[in-house]
Amino acid sequence: MAIDPKTKTLVQTLGVVVTMGALAWASVPFYNWFCRVTGFGGTTQVALADQGREILDRTIKVKFDASKERNMPWEFKPMQTEMEVRLGEEGLAFFEAYNPTDHPVAGQAAYNVAPYQAGGYFNKIECFCFTEQVLQPGERVQMPVSFFVDPEILEDGDAKFYKHITLSYTFYEIDLPEDVQAALDIDSGASGLPGGAENENGAPASVN
Repeated sequence: MAIDPKTKTLVQTLGVVVTMGALAWASVPFYNWFCRVTGFGGTTQVALADQGREILDRTIKVKFDASKERNMPWEFKPMQTEMEVRLGEEGLAFFEAYNPTDHPVAGQAAYNVAPYQAGGYFNKIECFCFTEQVLQPGERVQMPVSFFVDPEILEDGDAKFYKHITLSYTFYEIDLPEDVQAALDIDSGASGLPGGAENENGAPASVN
């Protein structure tokens, strides 16, 4: 039996969504790369700090959103909810992350922009999302992101009417870098038997 074209399109679309959801869960860096290449999910662009770009008088409001994967123990939030910038003007925003646990935790941020069509005009110059982040127990950090909205957005038939753009980040827990994990393994070994054992007086026990 032939499949109705609308049904086929719906099934294909759902397949893409499910597949990308699985990729996001399995490999955040790969997911970010895929989105940058394809523009999936309103992914932003990366730009250099000084490109001699034009700065217009017209402004646009940028809103900031933060979330985290269910199993990510960090606290994560934007330090400002919104700001208004001129098209082409560099803006600077900060997000705060805190590790309340008693052990180091590594994280990688996935990101996107809404509305999706605005992603191609939202350019990040520097961002904590470009690299993995490691927070030590009890560590709190403020992480910057510098950006600008390309004036070419005004040439887009739909995007030129946008009054605001929302930049969203989601942090996922990832494996600790090898050097951090190795240091933890050494510390763990030093505190274990026999080398890390103590005698009844609290002095290190000798090993025969």
